[in-house]
Amino acid sequence: MVFSTHDWPIDSGVLRGESSCATLLLQDCILWTPRMPRADKRDDLIDAAIRLFNRHGYHATGVDRLMEETGIAKTTLYRHFDSKEELIVAALVRIDEAARDELRAFVEAASGDPVARILATFGQLDIWLRDKEFKGCPFVAAAAEFGGANDPVFQQVRLHKRLTLAYFEELVRAARTPDPRRVARQIVMLHEGAIAFAQVLGPDGVADDARQAAERLIERRPAD
Repeated sequence: MVFSTHDWPIDSGVLRGESSCATLLLQDCILWTPRMPRADKRDDLIDAAIRLFNRHGYHATGVDRLMEETGIAKTTLYRHFDSKEELIVAALVRIDEAARDELRAFVEAASGDPVARILATFGQLDIWLRDKEFKGCPFVAAAAEFGGANDPVFQQVRLHKRLTLAYFEELVRAARTPDPRRVARQIVMLHEGAIAFAQVLGPDGVADDARQAAERLIERRPAD
């Protein structure tokens, strides 16, 4: 089982605790070459799996559909992954790393002010909610289908949530907000609520409403 912490600073207390689902962006970065080396075939499988899992769900996406989408033989799939569940974990790792990298880049480009950086996360959220491929949180969907605490898929979901919460705590600490762990959890909950709301009722105004709630939350906790 491969878990990736990438290059984010992590608070050990956050990693031990629970967290809400965080902002996510799905990436369609497919590598097409006339003759794909093995590494590219593995990447192609993961990218196709991300698309199909997002559209149809994890259990509903069978191996045959993956083979049809990629044109890769079933023997090749099992050369790279021992099981479909291992492919799901690899897909979640890729989504996690892409989402966290993109969030950090967006926030750092938006502003140098610590409070403005927290609020900028809702601008990035708005972009994702309006994406035509948005189908809700892929990690919540995976947790719903693989809910056992010891299931490798569920463990990857939990790791993603904890890593994302750690980043929000980093942002809140930089803003010198009292009780940063609690405030970070509350802001992440606003993100998760916005994701669920937009999935059902549409994205218009959702991220902005969540941002305004976060702004009031921060204002009620002035720095010492």
